[in-house]
Amino acid sequence: MTRSSLTIGLLAPPWLPVPPPAYGGIELVIDQLARGLAAAGHHVALYASAESTTPVPTVYAGPAAGGRIGSSDVELPHVMRGYEVLAGCDVIHDHTLVGPAWALALGYDRVISTCHGPLDGEMRRVYRHYGKRLPLVAISHNQAARAPEITIDRVIHHGLDPERFPVGRGDGGYLLFLGRMAPGKGVREAALVAKAAGERLVIAAKMREPAERDYFARQVEPLLGDDLEFVGEATNGDKLALLGAAKALLNPIRWPEPFGLVMAEALACGTPVIACPCGAAPEIVEDGVTGFLRTEHDDLVRAVRQLERLDRAACRAIAVQRFSTERMVGRHITMYRDMMSR
Repeated sequence: MTRSSLTIGLLAPPWLPVPPPAYGGIELVIDQLARGLAAAGHHVALYASAESTTPVPTVYAGPAAGGRIGSSDVELPHVMRGYEVLAGCDVIHDHTLVGPAWALALGYDRVISTCHGPLDGEMRRVYRHYGKRLPLVAISHNQAARAPEITIDRVIHHGLDPERFPVGRGDGGYLLFLGRMAPGKGVREAALVAKAAGERLVIAAKMREPAERDYFARQVEPLLGDDLEFVGEATNGDKLALLGAAKALLNPIRWPEPFGLVMAEALACGTPVIACPCGAAPEIVEDGVTGFLRTEHDDLVRAVRQLERLDRAACRAIAVQRFSTERMVGRHITMYRDMMSR
């Protein structure tokens, strides 16, 4: 460590390990942030669930509580213990929902909060309060713009390590849907677009919650056949293989997703993205260069038929330039130092 090194505490949510074995965008980002900060010469202290394996000093909480996501009686004790453990750090970077409220209650003044979910709806009032008192990070410009009355310190896009994403040839003969089995993610729409375009679709999706299983049974399972295959939730290794071999990631989201890490992951593998221009998608996908952004069904079908116009090498190059771990970490370090100098 150098004299200019910081001690940075990362407070992860209690729901999944860091990194997650399969689905879990927040935990993937925390893992990359921890690794990148350590590689940059800073001391990182991580407070995360007991199954976490990120190679930085970690204090382990209880077992991952994925079956109780959103339960305050799980998250609040986790947060309380996390702030005790990380109290000696120069900066605590909080990735939980209720943690900033606990920080304010205790009078902590070196806490940064990243909002990984929507800033609108019921959470608008909560984050309006947070933003007045603590530096608040948004993960896309669209996320920030949807709640202009909330004070955002800065926007920092997620990052990934390009070395961990091998470039694929796209020779698997299929389109890929990768994400969560939910209406807003556009799983059914992806299936219908692929069928109309005469293309095979592989669906790799998290399906653990009752609502996810119900949606699958009612809206997706009846469409399965030789040209539409559901392979379950992809582990990290399987995910990379699926992304690299896919002709394109088909991601017709139907909600203003704050970021959408899977799109950046696809581009890092050289795989173009066909998506709807919702949420942060226009900040990730460059229309006509790294993919196509279309709203209507027929336009999405036409986009599938135009994939040969896109250059997989350009997809990879742009992902490395705009969404690298190094870039994300550098912006966070600047923010940490700015906060400490105030």
